[in-house]
Amino acid sequence: MAAEIQPKPQTRTPVLLNKIEASQDVVNTAVIIPKEDGVISVSEDRTIRIWLKRDTSCSCMSFNPETRRLSVGMENGTISEFILSEDYNKMTPAQTYLAHQGRVTVVLFVLEMEWVLSTGQDKNFTWHCSESGTQLGLYRTTAWVSGLQFDVETRHAFVGDYSGQVTILKLEQDSCSLVTTFKGHTGNVTALCWDPVQRVLFSGSSDHSIIMWDIGGRKGTAIELQGH
Repeated sequence: MAAEIQPKPQTRTPVLLNKIEASQDVVNTAVIIPKEDGVISVSEDRTIRIWLKRDTSCSCMSFNPETRRLSVGMENGTISEFILSEDYNKMTPAQTYLAHQGRVTVVLFVLEMEWVLSTGQDKNFTWHCSESGTQLGLYRTTAWVSGLQFDVETRHAFVGDYSGQVTILKLEQDSCSLVTTFKGHTGNVTALCWDPVQRVLFSGSSDHSIIMWDIGGRKGTAIELQGH
């Protein structure tokens, strides 16, 4: 009599698809949202969180507390704007801008002008009307931009890029003109900070230096502050 061969039982190993780590305390309950790639969770940290997976990741953002307008730059080049409710429990979509052909690197909302300024890895600096959503102007940079500041009084945009250069542009409603360029860093510009009172621009770089540019005094003074 032939021996009966029993099939070997198959063992299934769970596969980790996604992991969410944001709660500050124990998560008491989590439920999957039907027909959506999302989860709702409640935690001992007194928060209720709704997690929704987007088609593209976020790369930068700008928040204006006066209007509670949140501008989010995306990996695919678009900018999505939301208005937050007064209690910050609701986020309503307001506008979508097809701003760039690549990753948005910096986004900045200017309330006084009703402009949305942005830069991307496509080496384009653009500004849009936040009311209509239309593009007002575009300027092509020599390298992709990593820092952006704006002076409302003079309508000057300060643009720092990966070549270490800082460019000053004069913006109009639908055009811009090149004012000047500064070259003081040996590494890429990582951050810009504009002081509208003292009329001084600070630029930080991967070369471990911070340069203070005298803009308002028109003396052309550049003071280098050594970083860590």
